[in-house]
Amino acid sequence: MTRKQKKAMIRILISAALFIAALIVKHDIVKMILFLTAYLIVGLGVLKEAATGILRGQIFDENFLMAIATIGAVIIGEYPEAVAVMMFYQVGELFESYAVGKSRESISALMDIAPQSATVERDGKIITIDPEEVMLGEMMIVKAGDRIAVDGIVLDGHSTLDTAALTGESIPRDVSQGDEVISGCINQSGLLRVRATKVYTDSTVAKILDLVENASDKKARTETFITRFARVYTPAVCLAALLLFLVPTLFFGGNWADWGNRALSFLVVSCPCALVISVPLSFFGGIGAASKAGVLVKGSNYLEALASAQTVVFDKTGTLTRGSFHVTVIHPDQIDEIELLQIAATVESCSDHPISRSISAHYSGEIDPSALSDIEEIPGHGIIATLDGATISVGNDKLMNRQGVSLPNCPHIGTVIHIARDSNYLGHIVIADEIKADSASAIAGLKREGIAKTVMLTGDSQAVADDVASKLGLDEVHAHLLPSQKVEQVERLIQESKRKGTLVFVGDGINDAPVLTRADVGVAMGALGSDAAVEAADIVLMDDNPLKLVKAVRISRKTLRIAHQNIVFALAVKFIVLILVAVGLANMWMAVFADVGVSVIAILNAMRALKTK
Repeated sequence: MTRKQKKAMIRILISAALFIAALIVKHDIVKMILFLTAYLIVGLGVLKEAATGILRGQIFDENFLMAIATIGAVIIGEYPEAVAVMMFYQVGELFESYAVGKSRESISALMDIAPQSATVERDGKIITIDPEEVMLGEMMIVKAGDRIAVDGIVLDGHSTLDTAALTGESIPRDVSQGDEVISGCINQSGLLRVRATKVYTDSTVAKILDLVENASDKKARTETFITRFARVYTPAVCLAALLLFLVPTLFFGGNWADWGNRALSFLVVSCPCALVISVPLSFFGGIGAASKAGVLVKGSNYLEALASAQTVVFDKTGTLTRGSFHVTVIHPDQIDEIELLQIAATVESCSDHPISRSISAHYSGEIDPSALSDIEEIPGHGIIATLDGATISVGNDKLMNRQGVSLPNCPHIGTVIHIARDSNYLGHIVIADEIKADSASAIAGLKREGIAKTVMLTGDSQAVADDVASKLGLDEVHAHLLPSQKVEQVERLIQESKRKGTLVFVGDGINDAPVLTRADVGVAMGALGSDAAVEAADIVLMDDNPLKLVKAVRISRKTLRIAHQNIVFALAVKFIVLILVAVGLANMWMAVFADVGVSVIAILNAMRALKTK
């Protein structure tokens, strides 16, 4: 417990001791003094908060309701009820504070990824500095057990990195010379020399922490409804309590003390604590549970939207497949196989596309990019460049049709890359991509969670798309799509699913930013270190395991279910007890249960969102 929580508990215990003593003592004056002392010890803070709210014009809150109800009870001589109401209210507040603290732990644990220091080499000396002081391009020395301070590239050394705090996975990642490393990971074994490629404010760990810290700013519709409801509900019940006291006494000759007690009990019951505490706590717990599993949710509004998802649209490459292409077939025409591969590798060397990298990697000879000129990379088509005075086109059939090159049929399933010189066809290379091991399980898991339609959008050929879709059990597939056409398909699917639920798009976060932004919920998969994904997506899966999406959907639906349970339970109990109080069938003690008891039960229920199987 925090120091503040301990002080609150001590006040409650002292007040409870005085309360018990007052019940035992027979002398009326001593009894009254003990009750009033117990009341002030446990309730003075509430009275101050109520007075502050009145001075600021923010009158109708739970502090005001508790203050009016208990002061009224003191005035009519119901000292035990006044002390009990305030004491149990403070017990509920303490329990709420503790529950929120527990919910924050799952998110606060993520804050431990922030590096405390960095060891750098400056002017031939090894010094330790704050991560914020690491300069771009500076050499960092990362020893075993150290946390990487900023994103960088390994220049020397071999080790394994613990990425559990970022991805939720316990499997370490091997790194060696030339590999990119990100801030927040722990070096487990060997010494690494890392060149900083980002300053701390732009590093992965800083962006993740900023996302988590600001997640509560974007509230779900359920949360905003509760806030609006409380603004109307609280003054309405205050007016109802006043009428409950005045109408029977002024017009029907009712007993002032009896109806005053009922009105005060009415105020105690009406306190909306259970709603205003438990509903935000439910979403906070859901976001915490997701972050613990390596799923970053930018706000509870996105968690709520994910809970009502009915259509999930996937990009193919890097999302359902590994995105690590390799050459499977080379079919030359007019020239030999080695020359065809050399021409393709030279042209593709100017691109960072995964297919380009795979062709360049497959060619074992030397590549001279300086021989290229007039390079034009056309998204969704391929590359056109001038090599040795000739125009070389390397790309898909759309590029060849654009260049007026006739194509042969290729019986192999895979991504076919055609090569042409001027208008002469030189041959083609078939590239294959491997389906991720968990993709089929993820699609099946989403359907078990109630997702009505799963769709795949790809720029690849129809044959490749159909092959992947049949293996994974997807409901719908669209191939040969340019980036702009993916957006059009998503817009069409949004219109189709409007009445049924929300649409989720899942991409690798590198070139899917327009679609991620257009979808109801954009999910970036495998976004460890991807700036584009963190910026464009609403939800970020920190590794490339598609099963994380199933867990995210399950957490979101459990969170929303808990929030709705708390709303229905709290309102039902309160309205029933309000009616019982109004007709004289419930006293102040039952009113205390309807307020504090319901709050405690709702908070306990809300804390279930922290854990999802």
